[in-house]
Order: sequence, then C-alpha cells, then structure tokens
Amino acid sequence: MIGLVDCNNFFVSCERVFRPDLRNTPCVVLSNNDGCVIARSNEAKMLGIKMGTPFYQVRKLIEDNGVAVFSSNYVLYGDMSRRVMSLLSGYTPKLDIYSIDEAFMDFTGMGSPEELLAYSRGMVKFVTRGTGIPISLGIAETKTLAKMASKFAKKYKGYHSVCIIDTEEKRIKALKLFDIADVWGIGRRISARLKSIGVETAWDFVQKSETWVRSELTVAGVHTWKELQGESCINIEELPNKKSICTSRSFSDGGIDDLPTLEEAVANFASQCSRKLKEDRTVCGAMTVFAYTSRFRDDLPSDYIHENVYFQVPTNDLMELVSAAVGVLRENWKGRSANYFYKKAGVIVWDTCSDSAVQGNLFDTVDRNKRASLAKAIEDINRKNGFNTVRVAVQGYDMKWKLKKEYISRRFTTNLDEIIQVNLD
Repeated sequence: MIGLVDCNNFFVSCERVFRPDLRNTPCVVLSNNDGCVIARSNEAKMLGIKMGTPFYQVRKLIEDNGVAVFSSNYVLYGDMSRRVMSLLSGYTPKLDIYSIDEAFMDFTGMGSPEELLAYSRGMVKFVTRGTGIPISLGIAETKTLAKMASKFAKKYKGYHSVCIIDTEEKRIKALKLFDIADVWGIGRRISARLKSIGVETAWDFVQKSETWVRSELTVAGVHTWKELQGESCINIEELPNKKSICTSRSFSDGGIDDLPTLEEAVANFASQCSRKLKEDRTVCGAMTVFAYTSRFRDDLPSDYIHENVYFQVPTNDLMELVSAAVGVLRENWKGRSANYFYKKAGVIVWDTCSDSAVQGNLFDTVDRNKRASLAKAIEDINRKNGFNTVRVAVQGYDMKWKLKKEYISRRFTTNLDEIIQVNLD
C-alpha cells in the first residue's frame, strides 16, 4: 500500500504554529511583492477569497472581516517542511518527498488495513503534535489513488485525517465522487477537453478504453488511467525533472534605473537558479536573462532586454551562471541618462539534464575540476555558517531591489535574533 501525506493549508499552518491566537481566524499568505493570495485558511476560503486573486482586489474584504495577512516567508516554510518530513521518515522504510508539503510513503507489508489505519492515525497525531502542522493521509494501491484518498481525508472530518481505499467497492465509490479536474496528472486544459465530451468524473474516465486514452492523452494519460484502476505504474524517481527554472522579481516603487542595482538583483537570481539546479542534481545548457520597464508608464521610455546564453558544457556552477547573467545586462544597458526604469527582471535556466550525464567539450576553456573544488568549498562554508555567507561580489549586500514584504513574519526556527519570545508575566 502507498500513502500520500499532505500538509493542510501548509503556508498558513506554518504561520499559525507561532501565532496560536489565529487558530480560528481567517488567514491568507501573499506571493512575492505581496501581489496575490497563494494560501488560505479554511475560514478565508469560506469568505470567498480565491486562490491567485490579486491582493488589491480583496483588500477591503480582508480588512472588513479581520483577515490576518502574511507575506510569504519561504525560509520558515522550508524549515517546517524539513521537520515534518524528518518525523514522517521514522514511520516508513521509504519516504519520497514530492513537494514542500507532500510526500509518498511505502506501507507495503505493514499489517492489515485495520492495523494500518490505527498505525496511520497514530502517526498523524504524532506529527501534528510534534510540529504543529496538521496533516492528512491517503492510502491506496497506487500513488494516484493515494492522492485521491488524501483529498477525501482532508475534506471529510469523519475520516479523522486518514482515508484508506483498500477494496474494489471503495475504489469505485471514490472514482464516482471525484472530479476529473482534481485527478493527479490531469491538467486544466485536459480536464476542460474531457468535460466537453462528457467525462466529468474519474469514473467516467476509466470507462474509456485504453486505446482511446492513448490516442487522446498519450502514454502519460494511460499511466493515470491504469493507476485509477489499481495498477501501479508511476515511479517518483522516473518523473521528469523540471525542464526549466525561473527566478524573477517585480521591483517595488518606480523600478530600478541604475546598472549596479540591477546587476546585483540579476546576480542573485542567477545564484538562486544555481542553487535549485544543484538541489535537483541537474545542469543547464542555456540561460535566458530578461529585464523590462513597466508597460503602464506612458510618461517614461520603454525598453526590453531579452537575451539567451548557450554554454559550451552544461553547468550549474555559481560563478559561471552569475558571470553570464551580468554580462548580458552590461552588453544591453542603455545608460541612466536614457531615464529607463526597469520594473521586472529575471533569469531562466533551461535545456536541463542530470548532472551525471554531462558531455564535455574539447574546446572548453574552464578548468572543471578546479571549479568543482572551489564550488564544494563555498558550499561547505555556507552550509556551516549560513546561506550566502560566501557569495560572488556582484551579488552585493545592499539589496535595494529586495521584495516588498509588508506583512512578513519572523524566521522563528532559523534565526536566533528572531526566535519566539515567551512572556512569563
């Protein structure tokens, strides 16, 4: 049996751990630059606040209903995720972390359904008590059915946070109740196409023939179709890596009009791309660097920088990526005198592949062995002393371009200066 653990309203739950006074208060978390709503408590959902809604559109609704607002605090969320996953790992011989708030667990050979139910409920209580993060668990024969079960566990209180699909009768009932748009592997466009021909539920989908599914949705669709019927055929390790990684920001106020500040921002974006590539154990063969002015400012001249860089050898090296990104800006910069104010900039790394499958180039001018040794030394220092303790000089320290975060909470678990304070009076 396969289990899927899902942290309930994860970003909001992380904030509530250190603000227990908000346990029954509607809460929302905003995206970068406090732009859109990206997480909502159940109370906020009941007020009609939709995912992805621009903050300015619901500001009055939020103020009128006393909704607590938080800027996204990814340092806190990442550390809380690590704590949850660490506790979960003690309950299974194999834990596959799927996202920041989801993980698959292998429960094969761990007792009868009744024993597994008791074991799972004990695990849910232990993790929730140990971290303050409420979790839901779905258990079934396949990963797709387990994700389906986890949604039922989260939605219906009668399951006490654990739903097991262990019989044919339960599987059929679940499929008939489950919207096709919510099935793992069925995206928004595909679900709209399926609904246009009468496929409203997961049950409607499995009634189609394998030949039809293959012709309409290719092999990936067939895998989903088989998984819904109880045949396991999706391996987390075999899922494709991200084809590209983008790090970008919109700048607050009027934008950035000087090259050093824009260089600093783009250098940090390239650094974050390097870090993400290394976390995924991938390298990139190309990079796109862009920066553009606001299209809404008719009183100012407009400009758009968009250049591709192709690497002789696929790389995730910090200095190589930063150097290339900054080089694009310097080549395309038109100067402060032109009165350009760049409102957004970013770096996209693409053409990625595994770092274990890199093909060299006879004419490569970089000493890869020395560069790898230097990169390891930097990583070791940063791991010991904190992220970005050692950085490329152009990344700077001023951070004038830093995100707008009016509602940011403290980094309670990772910064001693921001640790929670207890009032003993």
